[in-house]
Order: sequence, then C-alpha cells, then structure tokens
Amino acid sequence: MITTPTTSTKPSAETHLQRTLNTALNELGMEAALAAIFHQEQGPLVSHAARGFTPRDVQSILRTLSTHAAAPQPPTGQDSENGRTIRLRLITPGSKSLLGMPLRYRQRTYGFVVIGRKEGAAFAKKEKTLLEQAGDGITKALEQEGLFDMNVVLSRPYVAREPLPPTPAVPEIFAAPTSHLTPELQDKIVAVLGEANQYVAFDRAWASSYDPLAGSVEVLGVAGDQKGEQKDSKKDLRAGLRLTLDSSASGWAVRHRKPRVDHDLASTQGRFLDHKHLYKDRFLSSLVVPFFVRGQVGGTLTLGSKESSRYQVTDARTLEPIILKLADLLQAPPVAVLTPAPAPGTDSGDDSAQAAAPTALEPVIRKQERQAAIGEFSAFLATEIREPLASIRSQLEEVTGEGILDFDPQTRVENAMRDLMRVEAILNEILDFAKPLELNRRLCRIPEVLESALVVVGTDLEVTRIQVTKDYSTQIAPVRGDEAKLQQVFLSIFKNAGEAMTPGGHLHIQVTQHRAGRGIEVQTLIKNDGAPIPADIVDKVFEPFFTTKRSGTGLGLATVKKIIEEHGGSIAIGSAPGEGTTVTIRLPGVSRGPAFRHRGRGRRPTRRPAAS
Repeated sequence: MITTPTTSTKPSAETHLQRTLNTALNELGMEAALAAIFHQEQGPLVSHAARGFTPRDVQSILRTLSTHAAAPQPPTGQDSENGRTIRLRLITPGSKSLLGMPLRYRQRTYGFVVIGRKEGAAFAKKEKTLLEQAGDGITKALEQEGLFDMNVVLSRPYVAREPLPPTPAVPEIFAAPTSHLTPELQDKIVAVLGEANQYVAFDRAWASSYDPLAGSVEVLGVAGDQKGEQKDSKKDLRAGLRLTLDSSASGWAVRHRKPRVDHDLASTQGRFLDHKHLYKDRFLSSLVVPFFVRGQVGGTLTLGSKESSRYQVTDARTLEPIILKLADLLQAPPVAVLTPAPAPGTDSGDDSAQAAAPTALEPVIRKQERQAAIGEFSAFLATEIREPLASIRSQLEEVTGEGILDFDPQTRVENAMRDLMRVEAILNEILDFAKPLELNRRLCRIPEVLESALVVVGTDLEVTRIQVTKDYSTQIAPVRGDEAKLQQVFLSIFKNAGEAMTPGGHLHIQVTQHRAGRGIEVQTLIKNDGAPIPADIVDKVFEPFFTTKRSGTGLGLATVKKIIEEHGGSIAIGSAPGEGTTVTIRLPGVSRGPAFRHRGRGRRPTRRPAAS
C-alpha cells in the first residue's frame, strides 16, 4: 500500500518525481507555486513540490482539489477561465489570487499545478499561457521518464519517497564526464578574466564550460568582487559549481547560442541560480556571452555589475579578444576514458597512436547524436506540422475551386497557396533526408549517369554560356547503385557549380578508374572555375542545415553525401582562390575479369559549344 506523506515533512532524499516538478515550478518564476499528484485514482492529492505557500495554504488547496478533480463542472470555490486554467476562490492567509490547472494524461487527471500571489488582481493572459505550457511540460517530462503506469497513475518508486534505484551501468564512452577544472586552468581563467576589465567594465566575472552530456555548465573561475565568499563559500558562486541549463542564465545563452543581457536581476533571480548569487550581493545587471570550441558551444563568459543598465548586446563583440583566449584554454584533448586499452603484447609507448584513437571516435559520436536529433525532430514535423499543412492546403484548394471569391481575394488565396506549397516542399525535403535511403541497385555506368544529368541542366548551361569539357577514361568499370539517386547527386553538384560561376565559366568533368586494395574504384572529378568556397566553411558544406543561401535548407549537399556513403563511396570538396572548386567522388566499381571498356568515348576532351 502506498503511504501518504504529510505535506509538512520534508523527505531526507528528494525523489525523481520531486526533482522533475521542482524544475518546472522554478521556470514559472511566480511568488508561490505548488504541484500535487494523485498516487492512485480516487485517492488523495499529495503535494510533491511547493514554494511560497504556507502548510495551511497547501492543505486548504489540496483538500479542495482532491474531492473535485474529476467533476465535469467547476467545483465549488472555482471559476473556469479561458482555456484549461481555473481560478480558485479560497480564503487563505497567504495568497489572495490563485490560479490552477489540472494535469491530464490520456484523458485522466493525475494532478494539479497551482500558482498564487498576494495581490488581488486577476492573472494576465500571459500568465495563464505560461501555466498551461508548464503543465504540458510536466506531463511530457514525466512520460519521458516512464513515471506513468496503467494501474497506478504514477509508478510506486517515484511517489513513495523511496531511494532512487541505482543507475544502470553504461559504457565508459558515455560515462559521467569528469570535471575539466584544474588549479592550473583556474589560475589561467582568472588571469584572462582580469584582462576583460580593459574591454568592458565589471564588478564580478566568471567563465564556465558547457558539458553537453550532463546538460550543465561548470564554473571554471571567478574574478572581481567576491565578498559573498567571506560569508558562506559553500552557498556562493565558486569554481567547480555546476548549474543546469534550465536553471541558469549561462544555460540560456548556451541553448539559444546568443548573448543575454539583463537589467533587472530582481525579476530573474527566482528563475536563474547564477542571477540569485548576483542579486544576493546587490548586483543589478549582467551580460552572458557564449563562446565556441571546435565549432560547438564550449562555454560562457558572464559579467555582473552593480550599475543598472550597464551592458548592451554590442558589448559581446567588444569582448571578442577575451572570448578567443577562453576558447583557446578549453582546446583540451578528449577525455582519457575514450582511449581504448592497448591489447596485450602491444607497445604501450606509441603515444601518437593512443592520441589518435579518441580523435577518431569524436566524429562518430557527433554523427550518432546528430542523426538521433534529426530523427526525433523529423517525427515531430511529420505529425504536428505536415498533416495540418496538408489540411490547410486542401481547404484552400476547395475554396479556390468553387469560384465564389472575387478577383482580389482569389489572387491573395492563390498567393498563400503558393507559399504554403513552398513550405511543404521544404518540409518534405527535411523528412526525406531523415528517412533511411531505399536504393534500387543495379549495374550502371557513371559516364552515362553524368550525361543524363547534363541533359537535364543543358538549357541552363547554354543560357549562362557555361563551357563543359569531359575527360572519360577508356576503361571504366560499372558500379552497383541506384541510377536515379546518383543522377540526383550530380544534378545537385551541377546546380551549385552553376550558381558559383559567372556567365562564360568553365565546368570540367573527369572520370577515371583506379585500384583500391583488391578492388576497383571509379573516381569522378567535377571542377568549376567559379568563386571559391571560403576556407572557414569549406569543411561545413556537407553538414545538415548548413547553408549560405537566404532561401536554402542546407540539405542539398548533406543529401549528396548521404547518398554517396550509402553506396559505399566517399565525397570530398576542395576550393582555393584562383583554382575554383573541385568535388571528388569515389565509388566502388564492379570487376568482372578484364576491365570494362567504356565504348564510344575516348580520353580526348570534348567541349560543349558556347551559346551564341
């Protein structure tokens, strides 16, 4: 039997459920908030997270809501608000205005969230919306953690104040990351922070590193006014302190990947723990700037001032020299646990081989994380976005097909339909990229696939007077692949080349055959003399959603790479000023006795005549 703890007794160990609910209440930023859960259907309502309410307030609220949770009409003492929230009319000594919302999972009410304040004014629409979002967030978080049960509304280990089960063992590669903080690093961080005062004045500054696996930021060093440490160093901001992303302004900057400026810490200190430390020491404004390490968010730089409205977003650019120094300090080698143990009998003194192992694993881990994120995001798009868009478009088509609109409304509706179809096309491109490729493999010849793609773009090449030269080897083995997908690859490359070249440019295509171990490799080089790709982004062009175009999705070349890799090949791109851009594609060929001869085309380059 599940015991019902009293609301006034605080458990010695916080349960998983309580941590989840407390996190949601902290994000609300209200004076008083309460989250209560039904352990069983028809059972009492039990408070698991509350702040700002007295025990008497909590008991009064729970007593009222427990007996009327499933009532079809608002219970006595409650008024329905717009949406899902309800206004509580209770005589409580601490709060005059109370707003609640039932928590529902699969059409069953399993708890309530209540917010309150001492003023008697009605809650604004923004506050009601915030409460609804918090309720949805709680339900989603509990579902992800597997806390719901078919017979009991919530599983027993999470509601009975029992100790949490031991964490299951995980592979070392995903073990809880160790701290990057060392005395040497802390001294260097503090020295760099001292230099920051030459660029932007501050009263206190600290730097933190971002830990993506733990979902937190770790304070690496603090400089400036640290009077709070003299009172109680355990409760003050200090090196080694970890802050979660949801409960810190540093975490906000990491998640949004942009600077954050706050001029009123009194309004945010209840939401962000780092602002709470500043507000306690009478700070009034703060600036948080994220910095990047190896292309990813590496950490944040935070400045605090006792002057109001001290900082502006433009100060982030002024701090760039300091940001670069902090990034350099965090350019540390990967964690040692990623290094596989040497096999028995091997030479453990080969430092270069050991250092290369973790570096080789990093791209694999990043690729797996990116694919998992894209999969989850695509599932959401398919159900929550694409289906409503299809319904909207079908209704617009019905309206325009009936001919009941005048000319101007008809034109506006048709324009809206065109924009909607463009959105659908982009959405389908994203979903197609996330889906596993289904290849219809058969023997095909790369020169023939190239010629088919050139026919498709032939008109565009003639209009822009692009000269095409081809150099196909006389001996080219076929490849086993999907001809339509490979043609899509070459069309995408030709399209990008045409956009990079000026009218009258030159496109050169070369196909050769090479030995690759015991097999054969067909290599295709596509070179254009257009504007080169900047050196700082040439390594990113194949990353999903990376684009330099205003209307691009960043999936064209990412899809190209995906198709080539699914065929067991590789693709690389090189670009330099004065040399244009060269795309190199290597695909495994099929060898059958003597090398296949590509009939009808020799090695002599052919040139497409320029349009007159």
